[in-house]
Amino acid sequence: MSQVKRAKNGRPVHHWRRHLVELAALFTAVAVADAVANLIGHGPDGSTLLLISAVVLVATAGFHTWWSHRHGHAPPAGDTGSRPTATVRTAGTSEADATAPEAVGVAGETVLWRMRTTVRDEPGSLASLCAALAGQRVDILSLQTHPLTEGTVDEFLLRVPAQVSAADIIRAVSHAGGAGTWIERADAHDLVDAPTRVLGLATRTALDAAELPLALRQLLGRCTIRSLPAGSVRGDCADEAAPVEGALEDTVMRLRAPEGGVITVERPYLPFTPTEFARARALVELDARLGPRIPHSKDVLTLPQGNDITVRRADAGDVDAAKAMHERCSPRTLSMRYHGPVGDADKYLNHLLSPRFGRTLAVQTASGRIVGLGHLLWDGDETEIALLVEDDWQRRGIGSELLGRLVAMAVEAGCESVYAVTQSSNTGMVAAMRGLDLPLDYQIEEGTLVITARLDAAPVTSRLSYDEAQQHQPEHSVRD
Repeated sequence: MSQVKRAKNGRPVHHWRRHLVELAALFTAVAVADAVANLIGHGPDGSTLLLISAVVLVATAGFHTWWSHRHGHAPPAGDTGSRPTATVRTAGTSEADATAPEAVGVAGETVLWRMRTTVRDEPGSLASLCAALAGQRVDILSLQTHPLTEGTVDEFLLRVPAQVSAADIIRAVSHAGGAGTWIERADAHDLVDAPTRVLGLATRTALDAAELPLALRQLLGRCTIRSLPAGSVRGDCADEAAPVEGALEDTVMRLRAPEGGVITVERPYLPFTPTEFARARALVELDARLGPRIPHSKDVLTLPQGNDITVRRADAGDVDAAKAMHERCSPRTLSMRYHGPVGDADKYLNHLLSPRFGRTLAVQTASGRIVGLGHLLWDGDETEIALLVEDDWQRRGIGSELLGRLVAMAVEAGCESVYAVTQSSNTGMVAAMRGLDLPLDYQIEEGTLVITARLDAAPVTSRLSYDEAQQHQPEHSVRD
């Protein structure tokens, strides 16, 4: 076995030749010291030279002590000898720059921004962009790349010092070679990475067909989504049709809906990339493969009069029961709901009960008869609420119960506001909207009243979770 052993802490190997060199150096130092002592001790000024040497040594030691305190390399105070802590470096900085005080961290308040810019598809372009952001003390939290035929679209999630404005970021990115830069404020929900967010949206879509428009909106950001039934893409609207594989035209994409219609997604402020188009198309294809579906949750409620009713999700399978309820409603009730005479309820119900256009709640009696409907409709980038309660079941709290549940569902879906269109004489609807205890805006034009409720003050939890398949719920009482 070799006698040469390496220490565990990584020190050099001890070798016998090193010991010989150390001994030789020691003997040489003794010889030199003896010669100097003989020279000084037997010389005429020996004591003076010794005194001067002592003063020089003391001065040298003092200077070394002062220099060590001023430019010390010792660990910072509080270091107990453990491994050094990791250095926080802003993306794009070099190892030497990481020791600078401004690169260690950003002091004070920070804000989140989502930024997208186009860079040249060549080596070093992304590095230049990151260096420019580092110069503004911007921390890159996430990065997605969207390849194009010419160039690459880079999408960033940034943590930026509060004193750095969006204009400062755009200016720095432009100097680094970025073009077509777009930036907007982000929030904590954007901290979720892209794969996790896409999987979550796919799960929501798989549980409920009504989630598809919302999932597309959350996937693509701020955009307007419209669903056109199959009959609307014929004749004069043939140019709105989309091929089976979909169509992408700059800021507009058209996707073939599972039932044969067309889903149009428009984002005027920012062109769609092929990557976003592929993600949206995959989400629509998943929805088509799963077919019609809604959660089977329901809730049994007790009215003040003692009647039990069931509130559940409704879909196109309830068209016949809903049509029968329309036939039992008075012309005045239908006029309040549809703002005019109703010639054929079928053309309304097929649209309203389709999960492609929103969510519908049905109120059902113990005998199975539907006596009330509440609709939450995706109207482009807005959300509409509509109610219809059969005459004999009005003034029992059913409308308020439906409205509260629909608003809670809108909050869970991430809607910023909901609006209801009714007649100014519909005091019941006005009272129900006021009962939400939310900020309301009123607009009246030629007898038509539009009431908009802002949902920023609404609670996030609903009274009945429709995103989970719950077959039985405890009984509740409906308030007057």
